[in-house]
Amino acid sequence: MIETLLPILYLVASVTFIIGLKMLGSPKSARKGNLIAGFGMCLAIAGTILFHTDSAGTHLHNIPLILGGIAVGTIIGWMMAVKVKMTAMPQMVSFFNGMGGACAALISLMEYKETGSVSAGHGAATMAGLIIGSISFSGSIIAYVKLEERMGDIRFTGQQLVNNGLLLAVLIVGACLALSALTGFPLALLLTAGALLFGVLFVLPIGGADMPVVISLLNSFTGVAAACGGFLYNNMPMLIGGILVGSAGTLLTVVMCKSMNRSIWNVLLGNFSAQGAASGATEGATGTVREVSATDAAVLMAYAKTVVIVPGYGLAVAQAQHACHQLENELEEKGVTVKYAVHPVAGRMPGHMNVLLAEADVSYDKLVEMEEINPEFPTTDVVLVVGANDVVNPAAKTDTASPIYGMPILDVELAKQVIVMKRSMKAGYAGIENELFYRPNTSMLFGDAKTSMSALVAEIKLI
Repeated sequence: MIETLLPILYLVASVTFIIGLKMLGSPKSARKGNLIAGFGMCLAIAGTILFHTDSAGTHLHNIPLILGGIAVGTIIGWMMAVKVKMTAMPQMVSFFNGMGGACAALISLMEYKETGSVSAGHGAATMAGLIIGSISFSGSIIAYVKLEERMGDIRFTGQQLVNNGLLLAVLIVGACLALSALTGFPLALLLTAGALLFGVLFVLPIGGADMPVVISLLNSFTGVAAACGGFLYNNMPMLIGGILVGSAGTLLTVVMCKSMNRSIWNVLLGNFSAQGAASGATEGATGTVREVSATDAAVLMAYAKTVVIVPGYGLAVAQAQHACHQLENELEEKGVTVKYAVHPVAGRMPGHMNVLLAEADVSYDKLVEMEEINPEFPTTDVVLVVGANDVVNPAAKTDTASPIYGMPILDVELAKQVIVMKRSMKAGYAGIENELFYRPNTSMLFGDAKTSMSALVAEIKLI
């Protein structure tokens, strides 16, 4: 009975992973899906501790060490999750993803130390997990540091040649170890060092605007590395979970690249920031900027029929999501229809704006994706842009020399009136001026987003 119980628990856990991932596809069910998948993982861990036996029928003998590791990891993870600010959520995701890659790499490294390449398939899975996990770990840590703004983009002459040469060397050594053409644990350690170095060099030149794509890609790397570990140990939950994460991360990366109208190779080569600095940043848009007061902006929105709010990273920086929800409530009390237009790459990670607004209890039904909201802008009375920049820049549709040319954007310039809430006229991540700011139907409300939003709420209450 006990022998069949563990496979059943693994099957149940695998099913919960699939159900959980499916539910993550909608903001309404994402929280419940996360809990279901988490329950499945707890089930798989408990089943392994209680019922796993090796080929000789021996149960796990290091349970205190396992439980100690789980306890330490739980405490650290809980503390980080509780204390993290919404603006730092991308950093935390990147950090946790790096830890997953490190675990997968260590599993493969220890497996090679204990068994070597038993077969070509076993060796291939071991080396793939080691290389991909190491790249994911070091790359994610560099992404974390860059998102914390402790490091800028670093480029040097011949960088791509160095990166490609190092990657080729890592793959060749990995293949030789997998096929037992070369052997020895010291060589495996050298391979690990090479993969870690490549992960660092791989992320160094990539600009901040591309970080959502990089985080998604590195997440898929971790999934693939975990799947390799599942193959090595014939562990179905680990294998299926890794495949799900790897495939979902890859699909998300492709979708985000499509949303930016760029190829994945263009992102990986770090061309976005370089082009931005080379072209649009120096020329910029020209025209007259109209500034509006909080009182006039409040009147404009209070007497509108429809208002669309476009959240951006500035909303997260100012922690203005609660004030924004309060503004929404005040407008709806005046009979105004309020919606939120969410661009796929708004913020610093996939779904950043959705999570931010959900924290403020904004109804999921009010969050409208770009494809659905764009046809509504010509009939929208007022659009309030809060801290967004490149995703509302009309240059993406008109300026062939712009680094964001061809990127699908929110067509806010087609609305009757546009109010842009920003601290200053500073350019966005693409390093170029925003043509929207100079349009005759656009007004600028300068200041901290939270302060300005609170002022709008106060003014609307008086109307």
